[in-house]
Amino acid sequence: MSIPTDLCRPHLSDAPMLIAEFARRWLGSVLGGLLVIGWLWTLGSRSLFSPDEGRYAVLALAMAESGDWVTPRLNGLLYFEKPPLQYWLGAVAFKLFGVSAFSARLWPGLSGLLTVALLGGTAWRLWGREAGLRAGWMAVGTTWIVVNSHFLSLDAGLMAMLTWVLCSVLLAEQPGISPQQQRRWMCLAWFGLALAVLSKGLIGLIVPGAMLVLGSVLLRDASIWRRLQWGWGGLIFLGLVVPWFVLMAQRHPDFAHFFFIHEHVERYLSSSHRREGAWWYFIPVLLLGFMPWTSALLGLLRRTGPQPKATARALIWLRVWALFILVFFSGSGSKLPSYILPMFPALVLLMAERLQLVSPSSWRWHVLLPGLGGLVVLLASFWLERHGLGRLGQATALSAETLARLAAGARWAGALLMAAAIGAWWALGRQQLTVALAMLALGQFCAVSVLLDRYEAYGQFKSAARMAQTPAVQAVLQADPTVYAVRLYDQSLPFYLRRNVVLVDYVSEFEFGQQQEPQRWIPSLETFVDRWRGTDAAALAFMAPSTLQLLQQRQVPLRVLFDDGLRVLVTKPVP
Repeated sequence: MSIPTDLCRPHLSDAPMLIAEFARRWLGSVLGGLLVIGWLWTLGSRSLFSPDEGRYAVLALAMAESGDWVTPRLNGLLYFEKPPLQYWLGAVAFKLFGVSAFSARLWPGLSGLLTVALLGGTAWRLWGREAGLRAGWMAVGTTWIVVNSHFLSLDAGLMAMLTWVLCSVLLAEQPGISPQQQRRWMCLAWFGLALAVLSKGLIGLIVPGAMLVLGSVLLRDASIWRRLQWGWGGLIFLGLVVPWFVLMAQRHPDFAHFFFIHEHVERYLSSSHRREGAWWYFIPVLLLGFMPWTSALLGLLRRTGPQPKATARALIWLRVWALFILVFFSGSGSKLPSYILPMFPALVLLMAERLQLVSPSSWRWHVLLPGLGGLVVLLASFWLERHGLGRLGQATALSAETLARLAAGARWAGALLMAAAIGAWWALGRQQLTVALAMLALGQFCAVSVLLDRYEAYGQFKSAARMAQTPAVQAVLQADPTVYAVRLYDQSLPFYLRRNVVLVDYVSEFEFGQQQEPQRWIPSLETFVDRWRGTDAAALAFMAPSTLQLLQQRQVPLRVLFDDGLRVLVTKPVP
């Protein structure tokens, strides 16, 4: 029996549909490729800034150069504040791609892309193709995800690993999957949990644990605890996490108390790190960080009528995840803006689900906020350039050229936001919600990228890059000098000088390492002066202008190589 050939191939009438689908996929692939290139390209466009970027670059570089992949050292001193995953991956990047700002920021950048992919893929599996595309685009455009993915700290990596855990649990709980698939997803969740702990410590356990406990209470259903794959999952978790902690405890008896008690319990309960803030500290971070989707935040907390049971459960997990992170860190005695970053992926998934119930035309008013924001930034940049540069320069001690570059960046950012808002308004008028979200996301991403690029003009005052590249400094470095940091320290200084510096009368976060190895630093200015005048044939000293004046009054022999009004680098005069 023969089969008619017209049943084996598409009808001619299907050609326009097939062509449209091919064009859509081709365009999506091109946009995705350009986005990845643009996302990674900007990682190396700025110098590493102090303190966080310099700190984590120096820690990773020490591992790459020393070959000691167990014990973290910051500027040659023992540093036990955080686990090693960021340092390991940074060291690998230095080995593969050379020592540069791009290599230093590569893991945060990849973490951001991984977060985008996880959110898009999870929403696609849970709620369909359009929800997946929308979640991916919204993640691309969420300001705080973009900023932290292009800044060297531990938070982007923690965000990616916690998002891995969250998405794996959501997919393990989706209806209709086989026991084997559920087991696989749960084991992947344990894998992400281990990497989250290795990224930033116990917070990698606290957030998922709180979601499970509080979610089970709200759902009045503890059945998920029986599906967590404690056996295989526990083996995966312990196999990844335990070896480093055991090795550290064997090598350094004081490690466990410092890491678990001082860095977790005492740091959370006290304000000894001088990072305290009011209870509402993170509210502005949330509102600005979730741009351009901020106007839709309140709607994420409202119920929208009958929902499938699986969707209702997923939404409760997501709400608990986001709210717990906000409340938990709001109660901490130590606050930094990036601490709440892991809540943003949950907000993106909540919005992707909510947008299934929204008509494109009704979402038009949400475009007004980013459009108005772009207009305000644009007008402010013009006003600043015409009337405010002089006054702002006096207040900040920044040059007119630096401020002009910042104003020009703000002008471009404002124009991009306005153009994106206009494009999104047009797309919504044609019932193209996903296209509108993509336009807003790309506009916001480009605007943030422009601002980050122009921030370099100001960031040079928070980086040792320009100082280290000065020809006079490079000439002295040829003699392999001892370098001192006198009562002042720049975290990026060892990275750009490519050598550790001897701290003089400076403690801060080095206190633990200085107590363990007191021979590696100089506790008093007097001892430094004696050494400077004595044995060091070649030497450099980094200090504040006030310290320079003090040493000059004591007639300490100094020759200034670099002075930008905030920092000074001196050497010994040539005999």
